[in-house]
Amino acid sequence: MINLSLNKKVIIFGFIFTFFSSFGQSFFLGLFNAPIRNELDISHGKFGTIYAFATICSSLLLIWAGKKIDDYKLLYYAIFVVLLLSLSSLLFSLINNIYLLVIGIFLMRFSGQGLMSHTSTTTISRFFERSRGKALSTIWFGLSTAEFILPVLVTYLIFLFSWRSVWQGIAILILVLLPIIIYNCIKTIKLDSREEDPSNNKKEKIKDWTRLEVLNDYKFYIISLNMLAGPWIITGIFIYQSFISEEKLWSSFVIPKAFMFYSATSICSLILSGFLVDKFTSRKLIPFVNIPLLLSMTALVFSNHEFSAFVFLGLIGISNGLANVLGSSTWAEIYGVKYIGSIKALTTALMVFSTAFGTALFGILIDLGFSIQNIALISGAYIVISLALLLIFRKKIEPIKL
Repeated sequence: MINLSLNKKVIIFGFIFTFFSSFGQSFFLGLFNAPIRNELDISHGKFGTIYAFATICSSLLLIWAGKKIDDYKLLYYAIFVVLLLSLSSLLFSLINNIYLLVIGIFLMRFSGQGLMSHTSTTTISRFFERSRGKALSTIWFGLSTAEFILPVLVTYLIFLFSWRSVWQGIAILILVLLPIIIYNCIKTIKLDSREEDPSNNKKEKIKDWTRLEVLNDYKFYIISLNMLAGPWIITGIFIYQSFISEEKLWSSFVIPKAFMFYSATSICSLILSGFLVDKFTSRKLIPFVNIPLLLSMTALVFSNHEFSAFVFLGLIGISNGLANVLGSSTWAEIYGVKYIGSIKALTTALMVFSTAFGTALFGILIDLGFSIQNIALISGAYIVISLALLLIFRKKIEPIKL
């Protein structure tokens, strides 16, 4: 690895961190929904409420902790995140009551989905300028790879061993592998480090916004409404995948297998979006992000065939691939990179908060007797409304040039 260019080392770091963020992502935690509920004897709604509460708490802490990436050397920040993720995974394996379930989910959401993904995307958004889109699409392959491999693998491992043993193995893997990656890839990276650009092209200067200025900008909220559609809807789908299978009368392996197709479409979307972002800019592509997601909700409403699992998860993968790249590059494009850690901490916290909202809403609606078709219709209505607002104000979404 020492013979690789700094650009490639930073991308490898981002890829690995994004892959390991999967342990705190909803698609992964959702795999443990049924065994944990059965062991603790709790309902879908109660699990969803606990998941939402713990996720909200993690998002609030992330606003503060995520900002610290602007203050400390990346090497030290990354080591802290890795140690926390390993300890969180170990604690998750010890869950045997409601209180430990709250703490376990809180720590996994905070360290995994929150800090791991925040560290990787903030590093890439700040370090790369000319090729930011392609760099972001490359590191998000880490999560797509995890989504392709882990659902079937973990379902099989839980069957062979136990869900607790799986988490103990994860804790050891994190502690052994990630410090080596950190040391070899980013030990020389500083806050003002930027990509090596052989073409020596100079980017046009734009205003660097502080987090307070961003919070006072109405464009931020219009974009966020669209960016947050995927997280809350997709999280609900992932967490309650067992409920969907029960309603649709699918076997327990249909959705785990469909995740492989989801991962494939997500990867294709990532490849395309990276090039499109560098060519057309993120802000011009935002209106297209949630259209596949809207189509996936339509498929969920109108089809009960097992093949439709591959269709709706495949469409979700397309939206997810687009959103992963645009969700990181858009803020750097519009608000600059000087305070991008602080801004990304806020947007990541909002994303995590929205996943809590989705989990709670899906759980409450399920306990009230709503079918998955009804829930999909509600989700589709949100997408249409947020997209309409974005189209009305799309010409205003531009950076301030200096």
